[in-house]
Amino acid sequence: MIIGIIPARFASSRLMGKPLADIGGKPMIQHTYNNAKKSKLLDKVVIAVDDEKVFQVVKEFGAEVYMTPKNCTSGSDRIAIVTEKIPDAAIIVNIQGDEPFIKGKMIDEAIEPLLFDRKVNVATLARRISNVEDMKSPSVVKVVFDYNNMALYFSRSPIPFVREAKTNLARIQTAEIYKHIGLYVYRRESLLKFTQLKPTDLEQIEKLEQLRFLEHGFKMKIVVTDYDSLSIDTPKDLELARRFYDKHSKTSGKTK
Repeated sequence: MIIGIIPARFASSRLMGKPLADIGGKPMIQHTYNNAKKSKLLDKVVIAVDDEKVFQVVKEFGAEVYMTPKNCTSGSDRIAIVTEKIPDAAIIVNIQGDEPFIKGKMIDEAIEPLLFDRKVNVATLARRISNVEDMKSPSVVKVVFDYNNMALYFSRSPIPFVREAKTNLARIQTAEIYKHIGLYVYRRESLLKFTQLKPTDLEQIEKLEQLRFLEHGFKMKIVVTDYDSLSIDTPKDLELARRFYDKHSKTSGKTK
């Protein structure tokens, strides 16, 4: 079974109650769930929450929901708890709860390497950066990978550093700089092993849990996608999401 799990933490430091933030009359978590359900490869989508209010809202819109401890250190730890309760789950997709416009096709792109290559145990997405603002922003995580599309490093800094470029615009025009999109696909055993490992030095320096994989020698497949997603971390992001939704609703009448 291929299962999508959406971790939803209530007490976000920069946007309290984020899963319940209203976008077009629906909570953010419902938008994420509805769009994840458009994946053609997922057999099931469930939500992992840490708050009774969110639990009740999710029940009301009809999703399968699991209560998890508030003190989970990461989304991966939260979905691992749910995975252990679903023994048939062989491939697990970690779908960020704060990406309400995630596309089903993106999820399927990330799943495919695990279906066609038994050596791939973890996969994630990346998209080429096309503007200087994203390249410079520490909230936009960058990734570099080898000729086999295996991750070499993730950073909040612009990587690779283009030494001969004279301007930031020249940097993104002369080098392929990629944004990491935080959707992960794991084989069951890899996820459960990962969450048993202690946080690593680089992980704690960059505040990026995916570095724990690389520091422990795990291979992570990078799938380059043409699609993008909007991650909501701050009130400013939420306002952008509301404007995007309103504009999209007026032109198409539905969220893709």
